[in-house]
Amino acid sequence: MIRILESRNIGRLLGCREARMAEAEAAVRPILDDVRRRGDNAVRDYARKFDGLEGSSLTVSQARLDAAYRALPASLRSALRTASRNIRAFAKLQLPQGRSLALSPGLKLSQIVRPLDCVGAYIPSGRYPLPSTLMMTLIPAQVAGVPLICAASPRPADAMLGTASYLRVDRMYRMGGAHAIAAFAFGTKTVPKADRIVGPGSIWVAAAKKILAGEVGIDFVAGPTEILIIADEANPSWLAADMLAQAEHDTDACAVLLTASKRLAVAVAREIERQLATLTTAPIARVAIDRNSAIVVVDSLDQAVDLSNRFAPEHLSIPSAKLLPAIRHAGSVFIGSHSPEAAGDYASGPNHVLPTSGMARLRGGLSAADYVKVISVQQLAAGALRKLAPAITTLARAEGLEAHARSVEVRTHG
Repeated sequence: MIRILESRNIGRLLGCREARMAEAEAAVRPILDDVRRRGDNAVRDYARKFDGLEGSSLTVSQARLDAAYRALPASLRSALRTASRNIRAFAKLQLPQGRSLALSPGLKLSQIVRPLDCVGAYIPSGRYPLPSTLMMTLIPAQVAGVPLICAASPRPADAMLGTASYLRVDRMYRMGGAHAIAAFAFGTKTVPKADRIVGPGSIWVAAAKKILAGEVGIDFVAGPTEILIIADEANPSWLAADMLAQAEHDTDACAVLLTASKRLAVAVAREIERQLATLTTAPIARVAIDRNSAIVVVDSLDQAVDLSNRFAPEHLSIPSAKLLPAIRHAGSVFIGSHSPEAAGDYASGPNHVLPTSGMARLRGGLSAADYVKVISVQQLAAGALRKLAPAITTLARAEGLEAHARSVEVRTHG
């Protein structure tokens, strides 16, 4: 049964999110080195060993993708249209815009926005097929104008392949784990070198991304999924359902409820047990609930918000928009009883690829901005340079960089 803790004991809960990252890094380093050295041959060997690849081709043909789309039920096609429309609209909202500014006569400043040349999206497909993650990773890249968009998945189900066809992905690869990350990072004869790798994955995928960050761009190193719910007066069955929706992802998932009501805490704990009895994913959810999750009884909503900011959750559910000004750290926020986290997972529009394990202190979720570069541009007329010259040359000489100063004076002292 889920634990009910006093707020003073939440430190143990915060500490339970430490991943086995050092162990995973040690395991994947030889794989990364092997792919760097042997390219496609190494990727194929690991894909056969870990992903069940048959044959020699890592590439899923366009004909196979299109056949999978034709076989999709009409209801799923409709769902793809609805979800992709909302995801695309929100991605456009997030995309940085080119802007210009004239600070003074002759001094024109601007920024231009340019897409990355190639991105690689990693889509897990172990326990569940994830067509939603294909949409969340590929659509923002399309909005950003990336000319070459690739996706990789170790065992893509027909629903994923059909979604890839619907989205018109440029290339789809059947490969997973650290070897897929390495292929995108280094490039092989078959797989293009990506400028950035995005998407969630296992701890082995996260470890590979962590090691290769800097050699290739990444979104972030993601750990087990998590939700934190702040509730005052609420329907216990709804709260229990939201916690189980997170817990069924993975045995390492984490679901936390903060409430000032001991009565509500007990009611939710009982409701979780009742719902687990008929949940098809109970073997997974049960482990996540018992091992990683908790209901924490707090003194007030203010204390709940403070604890939430310490936790910096991937998903944060709050009862009212009144709390929003105090929220500093969260991957994505869901306001009110009719905004379940599942809406964000699939169809409301904001991205579900989000920072975990406290990384929401540093950034929000994946967005169209992750697929572009914002490049600064400056253009000075002669008069504008003369006006700035005293500040430039003084600062340059204060730093001991005489040639910097002279590069200005040669233009202004003629």
